[in-house]
Amino acid sequence: MIFNMTKIEDLITRVTAFRDDRDWKQFHNPKDNAIGLVLEASEVLELFQWKNKEEIDKYIKSHSENISDELADVMYWVLLMSHDLNIDIGKAIEKKLKKTEEKYPIEKSKGNHKKYTEL
Repeated sequence: MIFNMTKIEDLITRVTAFRDDRDWKQFHNPKDNAIGLVLEASEVLELFQWKNKEEIDKYIKSHSENISDELADVMYWVLLMSHDLNIDIGKAIEKKLKKTEEKYPIEKSKGNHKKYTEL
């Protein structure tokens, strides 16, 4: 198993309680949740924008807490959406990995960045 499901369930319980304690569920429909997810993912991307490899390496070392916070924001929306849409995110990831493993067999894709349709 990829994830400790108890931990994921605990996190889902915490993020839904956070939202529900503030009576925010009324604002959380799939469209707006997806927008929140994309906006937070964009904030992760923004951390690395305009930096070359050396600057990125330095930034990672000096700003790991900020990067961690932004990744946590992304995960918040993933967990909330999976809960609200009744998706077992652990099972979904395992299923998707199996599909991706079939698209990218090791013997064809190892060390190769081509899309599966070009292998």
